[in-house]
Amino acid sequence: MKRYEICEKGVPDVPLRSFRDLIVWQKAMQLARETYCLVKLLPVEERYDLSDQMRRAAVSIPSNIAEGQSRNTKKEFTQFLHVAKGSNSELMTQFLLCLDFEYLEKEEVQRVMNLCTEIDGLLGGLIKSLKNSLL
Repeated sequence: MKRYEICEKGVPDVPLRSFRDLIVWQKAMQLARETYCLVKLLPVEERYDLSDQMRRAAVSIPSNIAEGQSRNTKKEFTQFLHVAKGSNSELMTQFLLCLDFEYLEKEEVQRVMNLCTEIDGLLGGLIKSLKNSLL
C-alpha cells in the first residue's frame, strides 16, 4: 500500500489506515521533537513561560491532525487541520521572537522555520483537497 501523500490532484484513492500514514503528521511530530530540544536552550527566565507556550503549540499541531483524521467527516477533519495550521503559525511567531530576543541562534531557528513552512504547505494542500472533495 502506498503512503498517503498530498498532491495537487487531490486526495488519492489509497485508503488511509491511520493518521500516522499522513506525511504532514510525521513532519509535525518531527517539529514537536525539535521544538522540545530547542526550548531547553532558552534562558532560565523563559523556561516556564515562552517554552511552555512553544511546547503546547508544537504538540497541538500533530494532535489536531490526528484528532481530525479520526473524526467521521471531511468537514470536521478540515476544521481540525485549520486549528493545526493556526498552531503552526503560532509556533513560527514564537521562534521568530526567540530570534529577536537572541535566545536561539539563527541556524537553529532556520531549521525549524523551514519545517514549519513545509508543514504549512502540506496542511494547506490537504485542506484544499478536502474542501474540493466536499463540492
